[in-house]
Amino acid sequence: MKNRKYYENLFADYPSVVTLTQFRGMLGGIGDSTARKLMRENRVKHYYIRMTYLIPKDWVIDYVLSEHYAEYKEQLKVQV
Repeated sequence: MKNRKYYENLFADYPSVVTLTQFRGMLGGIGDSTARKLMRENRVKHYYIRMTYLIPKDWVIDYVLSEHYAEYKEQLKVQV
């Protein structure tokens, strides 16, 4: 079972606050529209400042450990 420590190590090279592009990479290269949909549905906690999504790395880890991601990742072509 993948836990918080696993993802902290996996995402160690990313800054503590990531952009939408970096977030997409962290989730295995998901599409832009898919990433924006996750933001609009508030599945991933984030800040939206001056038309830019900013997501603290801890919140990305919270998401990949969430029940929604556990179900959602089955539909994705790539998984982390």
